[in-house]
Amino acid sequence: MTVAVTLLTTALVIVIGLLTAAGAAKLARLDGATYPAALTRAATAFAAVITLTAAVAGALAALFA
Repeated sequence: MTVAVTLLTTALVIVIGLLTAAGAAKLARLDGATYPAALTRAATAFAAVITLTAAVAGALAALFA
């Protein structure tokens, strides 16, 4: 059960990260950025979501351990 919850949570975080990255890329393109610049902004947004999730998970793990 714990493995299933962990895998589903990981999948959800990745989907949210990808949606955030797609939104950032779309907003960058609407702002007039080139494709490489938009891709860089998308990668930065994706990395920020993953980093924030890891920080929150680490804090919760320390809190509940």
